[in-house]
Amino acid sequence: MIFIYDIDLTDGAKSQRRLNRMKKIGRKYLTHIQKSVFEGEITAGKIARMEKEVKDVIDKEKDSVIFYIIPDGVKINRRVLTNVKDPLDNVL
Repeated sequence: MIFIYDIDLTDGAKSQRRLNRMKKIGRKYLTHIQKSVFEGEITAGKIARMEKEVKDVIDKEKDSVIFYIIPDGVKINRRVLTNVKDPLDNVL
């Protein structure tokens, strides 16, 4: 699964709290790749729980959230084109 979000920060502290909560949710279920991008393997049950947690946090009129759910058995080719440390290099 790939989880991406963009939180509208025009509401000041309230927006910042939503942003921080989204990062905590992402880290709870997936590997933090960069800024607001997370990826990893996750069960259908955990996807449902994560989706509920996200819906409880976001402002549906201002924020953007995308779940890319990749079916089991589909091979994804992942290429890192820079010299920065790959956050998944220690995952088996």
